[in-house]
Amino acid sequence: MSYQTLLLEDDGPVRTITVNRPEVLNAQSRRMLEEFDEAMTVAGEDDGVRVIIVAGAGENFSAGHDLGSKEQLADREARPEGPDYAHRYDGARRRMIEYTLHWRDLPKPTIARVQGYCIMGGLMLASAMDLIVASDDAKFADRAIRWGSAHVQYVSLPWDLGARAAKEYLWTGDWLTAQEAQRLGLVNRVVPRASLADETMALAQRIALNDPFALRMSKFSVNQAMDTQGFRTAIEGTFQTYMLAGLQRDRAAAEQDDRPAGVNRARERDKRFGDGSR
Repeated sequence: MSYQTLLLEDDGPVRTITVNRPEVLNAQSRRMLEEFDEAMTVAGEDDGVRVIIVAGAGENFSAGHDLGSKEQLADREARPEGPDYAHRYDGARRRMIEYTLHWRDLPKPTIARVQGYCIMGGLMLASAMDLIVASDDAKFADRAIRWGSAHVQYVSLPWDLGARAAKEYLWTGDWLTAQEAQRLGLVNRVVPRASLADETMALAQRIALNDPFALRMSKFSVNQAMDTQGFRTAIEGTFQTYMLAGLQRDRAAAEQDDRPAGVNRARERDKRFGDGSR
């Protein structure tokens, strides 16, 4: 199939789905998320695909949500979502929770291949995959609190890092290096950037040697164990918290005429922390 924002490539039983928006650091537009969900659905139903690799084109995995590229603004104008907060809620829930949980529960092993920046929505996407292989220069962050929100929409950090580490990285917005992410359990493997694609493919091909139904059932068992511990309920609940915090942030921004305006705005907000948004 042909997509505007994605590239697909098969290597035997392994399908690589690459977000192809390097000019905006693979920021996630509405169209990109819709296409990605469709591509994941198709791969999940294709008997010839046993393992899925998710990647980002260029130097970075993903800088997060698209805050206003030309393509995103044009799409919003062509397909307005609705005039009130209820429509905004429905759209956000569909793209950020229903889609992401769908990817998390896809009946096939998934591997995020992460290089460079993996921020906010990019971290959500990577975290929804079963495994993460990161380049040695990969950097992760959820900087929502710095910008007046509580966290991103899909909050898996307490499960991925543990409660105390999740609080630290949410409250500071500091970079989480690939090495520290591996130590805490977010990342499975850290490899040199030059060999990232090869080593991720080698892992995927090794996993693909197994019986597909056995892989599916083992994934179901692990995910079910997490859900029994409250994972899915927590994801649903924290989305409500995100939307509530967003109302407060937007009201404060409107009063101060300080609405988010892309990369430059993010950089300005990060200056007081002594680091950059990029």
